[in-house]
Parts: sequence; structure tokens; C-alpha cells
Amino acid sequence: MKFNLNKKQTLSIAGVLAAGVVLAWLILGTNKPQPEGEGETHGSPAETASHDNAAAAPQKGPHGGKLFTQDGYGTEVAIFEQGVEPEFRIYTYQDGKPLDPAASQVSIALDRLGRPPQAFTFVKEKDYLKGDAAVEEPHSFKVTIAAQYGNKPYRFAYEQVEARVSMTDQQLKQNNVEVLTAGPARIKSALQLIGEIRFNEDRLVHVVPRLTGVVESTAANAGDRVRKGQVLAVISSQALADQRSELLAAQKRLALARTTFEREKKLWEDKISAEQDYLQARNAMQEVEIAVQNAQQKLTSLGGGQQAGGNLTRYEIRAPIDGIIVEKHLSLGESVKEDANIFFIADLSTVWAEATIYAKDLNTVKVGQKATVKAAAFESQSSGTVSYVGALVGEQTRTAKARIVLPNPKGIWRPGLPVNIELVAGEVEVPVAVSAEAIQTVRDWTVVFGRYGANFEARPVELGRSDGKFTEVIKGLSAGERYAAKNSFLIKADLGKSGASHDH
Repeated sequence: MKFNLNKKQTLSIAGVLAAGVVLAWLILGTNKPQPEGEGETHGSPAETASHDNAAAAPQKGPHGGKLFTQDGYGTEVAIFEQGVEPEFRIYTYQDGKPLDPAASQVSIALDRLGRPPQAFTFVKEKDYLKGDAAVEEPHSFKVTIAAQYGNKPYRFAYEQVEARVSMTDQQLKQNNVEVLTAGPARIKSALQLIGEIRFNEDRLVHVVPRLTGVVESTAANAGDRVRKGQVLAVISSQALADQRSELLAAQKRLALARTTFEREKKLWEDKISAEQDYLQARNAMQEVEIAVQNAQQKLTSLGGGQQAGGNLTRYEIRAPIDGIIVEKHLSLGESVKEDANIFFIADLSTVWAEATIYAKDLNTVKVGQKATVKAAAFESQSSGTVSYVGALVGEQTRTAKARIVLPNPKGIWRPGLPVNIELVAGEVEVPVAVSAEAIQTVRDWTVVFGRYGANFEARPVELGRSDGKFTEVIKGLSAGERYAAKNSFLIKADLGKSGASHDH
């Protein structure tokens, strides 16, 4: 078919076509893809702490690994960990088609923070090459891949970050995060016991009157602090009056016997009287002296040696030690017997912490062991040593008792107070230990956050003995490495904000 177009129509069609070309160019220019990595935004180091480096993320291969290609040759690196320890697996390709893995020679150099480089070699297994060692967590490292196929070398590299947080020295100070150095320590193995505070029975006195009498006055009450020699009560005792009368009579006889002796002695010396009269006077005086000493000793043993005025019945009961009256069993006008326990006085400057020891622990507890006693009801602790271990096991309880003497200058330890007792069963020197505050849990790992430059990175650790202050590190951290101790949980919290993935 033949179209006859005039000049005007031809110009109109040409203008429409030109406008269409310009519009198409603008559209294509606007939608032109940007190079990989351009126009991306990056958050804080904690927010970018994922298993892949987003700024240089390689392509994803058919097996879910990272795929690198050069001149038609492809290498896919994957970390496989389903039912096995994490291991490198490498798949090779030529022009997108799988190659026999044995046709390539591949090695990997892995570089972690604070660790020497680790080299992996590979052997064929099924349709892939398998690494010769486990890939330890966290999978945060720089990876360099060296491959050779058909006498041609290939090199690829990538970096991935996991369980890592950046924190400046100023941020450490603001958050009060303490950084310590792992190293040798003495770990104390401890035995935890329960017990209670008791009176030091070596310093607990039962006061008895030692004479029958009637209470005339009581100057002290339960709870009072008393000094040695202080008058606690006054008793009127006829038995004491009789004893004092006996002493007074003996003293009078002694005075008369001495006068007679002096006279007979002078007469004998003057040759007036016989020596026999002198010797009889001397013997009589010595007998009375013995009687006086006997009466004085009786009064002293009763505590009634001092006589107040002419009152022979007054008996003052005095405190035998410094201490506190914990019990009082007499009242005004009461008649008391000579063996009645009228006061209990305790010296609370020291107390006993009595521990209950179960049969399985009997061979662990020894006299002289160091012990730490902590109050169960409030914050207080004291140290002492085991002074006694019971030789018998209770018939009903099947437990024995151990005793720790505690100083109590401020009166904090009150008899009857329940306590927790920690006995040091032994001490051992370990080559690497960290503060117990440094131990945290990330995912299913027990970790310590190592400090590397401005970064903290989780280091999964295998732990050994601990005494509550320091914990032995068997594997995962070396002596000399710095780590977060006090307030290390803040680093774990910062890591949790990042939502870090575990993508291989």
C-alpha cells in the first residue's frame, strides 16, 4: 500500500518520533541500576553486627553459601553445621556448571580479632571439598580464599561480623564497664553450710548466790551491760551472818592469844617463867590464827568477805565478768537457794557460728579451716577459722556440728541469727581465670567479651572451677587478653539491640 504524505504531515510524524526517543532515554537513565554498595546506609557497629558484611556481600550460591566468580570459574564457600561441628564446604563451578571438586586445589586463611591466622586445607568428600578443622564460633572473621584450577590461580576474600560491639573508652567510662586482663589466679574450692549464731559458752556465766537468803534489792535487769565487780543484787542471809560472826570471834581470840604470847615470851626471856608456858602460848596463838584464816577463806569463797557497816546479813552479788545480762531469775523479797541460777551473763565480744555438717561432708571439714560467715537476714559477713568439729553424729539428724569463733566488737552477731557458712576446702592455682562478673550467655554460648582495640567480641569459653569471685577458663581465652568484667551485661544488651543473625 502506498501512502502519499505531504511535507507538513512528514514533519509532524518526525517530531513525534523524536519526542518518543527523548522520553525513552530519560526513563532508562532514571532506572539505571547503581553499583553494588552505592546508596546504602550503615548504622552503628552494633547495628551492623550480622554474620555478613552488607557493604560487600557476595552472591548466594546454590547451596546457600557465598559464591565468587572470575573468568567463568566459580567458588562457593559455605559453613555447614547441621548435626556436625561447623565446617567449611566448598563447591566449584565452570560457567555455572558444577565441577569435579578434586579438579581444584583450595585453601582458606581465616583471620580473627586477637587471634593468629588459621589455615584450612580441603579434601574431596562427595560433591564438595571439606575443611580439615571445625570453624569455631563466633563466625566473625576475614576470609581469604586461594584456589587453583587448570593451572590458573584465583583469589577471593570477604569479611563477616558476628557478636561484636564497638565501644570507645569514653563510653566505657560513662557505662562504668571495667576492663581486666585474664591471667593466673588462686581458686578456692568452697563448701556451703547453714548454721546459726550461738553464745560463746566459754564466756557465758551462770551466777548463783551460794547462800540461802531473801532478796533485798536488785540493781540490774535483763539486757543491761555490766562490768566485772558491779553489784547485781543484795541478799539478806543468816548463814552469812553466822559465818561473819565466826570470823569476828576468831579474830577476838587471836588478839587475846597474841597478847598472852607476848607476855609469856617476855617472862621466859627474863627467866621468870618456864619455857613450857611460853611454848603453850605460842601454840594457842597459832591455832587461833589457823581458825581466823579458815573463817576468812570461807567468806571469800562465798563472796561475802566485805562487810557493809555492822550489817552481818548483807550479801552483795557481783558480776564475775564484763558482759550483758541475758537472763534474770529473781525478784524483790524472793527467797533464793544457794544453787539457784539467778543471772546469766554473756560476754558477746565473741560468738560461735555453729554449722550443721552432713555425713557426706564430714571428711572435708577440719579444725583450722578458713570460714566466711554471712548473715541470712541482712548484709554482713565475718571471717574466722574452725575451732571444733563434733566427734559424734546426731542419732536423729545424722549431722555433726562445727564451730567457728567470730569477733563481735559491734554486737552485730546476735545469738539465734541464721547464717550461711562457706568453708574453704582447698586452693588451687589456675593459669587463666576471669572475674565471675564477666561470664555472660549469648544464644547457647557461655561467653566472655574480649576487648580488641575499640571492639568487644564474644568469646565462647569452657569454664572450670569457681569460688564466686574468679572462674577458671579452660578454653576460649588466653592469659593476657583483656575482657569486660564489671557491667559486662551492658555489652550483651547492646549486642541484643543489633538483632545479629547467624546466616551462612
